[in-house]
Amino acid sequence: MPRLSTLSRSIERRAAIVTGAGSGMGRATAHLFADEGATVVVADVRADRVEQVVGEITDAGGRAFGVVVDLAQADEVKRLAAEAAEALGRIDIVVNNAGIAVPTPLGCSDEEFEVGWDRTVAVNLTAQIRLVRAALPWLRESDAGRVVNVASTEGIVATAGLPAYTATKHGVIGLTKSLAVELGRTGITVNCVCPGPILTDMTAGIPEDRRDEYARRKVAMRRYGRPEEVAQMTLSLVLPAASYTNGAVVVVDGGMWIRHT
Repeated sequence: MPRLSTLSRSIERRAAIVTGAGSGMGRATAHLFADEGATVVVADVRADRVEQVVGEITDAGGRAFGVVVDLAQADEVKRLAAEAAEALGRIDIVVNNAGIAVPTPLGCSDEEFEVGWDRTVAVNLTAQIRLVRAALPWLRESDAGRVVNVASTEGIVATAGLPAYTATKHGVIGLTKSLAVELGRTGITVNCVCPGPILTDMTAGIPEDRRDEYARRKVAMRRYGRPEEVAQMTLSLVLPAASYTNGAVVVVDGGMWIRHT
């Protein structure tokens, strides 16, 4: 009997850009992709982190190329795609992982609000569409072009005091759906991952006892997630075999947002 499975579950020799790859979920994604045989462009705003992650991957026998980039700047995003394509000769995968959370409560000063809002929108949302546009010529050439936009459960629910962050994460979900419809006919898939409470730099400032209490109260699995647990879902969405998964919004939160009691 002939085999039923014909689709590849390997990203070996694929070229992937991962933004925000200097720490947390981005770093875990870069490592995982490299472990699976891809060449990874480690993109981050901090040069020390880029150097560190590239070194970690190459020391482990993987292939990585670093780009220091401020994703809030349009020219910088274009440069990222151009340098990645020049160095690797192709772009098969884009993971828009970079994100910031700047508190912008209604009671903050006008200056704090304007600066926080503009920076958050630029990094969390505008940079994602800019990078897809910049990488699109190469994604079109790939036989398995893949885009994964990282949002958050804040794109489904909301927390007081973070209107910019929450609005951008809702926007990422909408952007994902729009791009999935527009690019679907080309074979490029666009999907979204919504992490819940994950142990990253963004949550490191929360006292451990508060994290534990929150997890017990809100998360069905009673714990925070690990960056690799999100990275594994991202990997699943960029496989060539994931060729009919398009416009999906995948929640990785240990059952947080569905929990009622």
